[in-house]
Amino acid sequence: MFDKICLMLVIIGALNWGLVGLFEFDLVAWAFGGATAIISRIIYTVIALAGIWCISLLFRDRGASGND
Repeated sequence: MFDKICLMLVIIGALNWGLVGLFEFDLVAWAFGGATAIISRIIYTVIALAGIWCISLLFRDRGASGND
């Protein structure tokens, strides 16, 4: 369950970066009072930690089924 939550946060972060790249619009900053607001910084940090956690998904054994 924790892996899925982290993966969802990483996807949200990726979508936010996509908005920044395509439209110069930071959804997190817009929704929470600017990029330097404390709540925005907390959200950015949580998403970054989720991304670091998701690195471990690359190196986990998926079981004996052999499905990739």
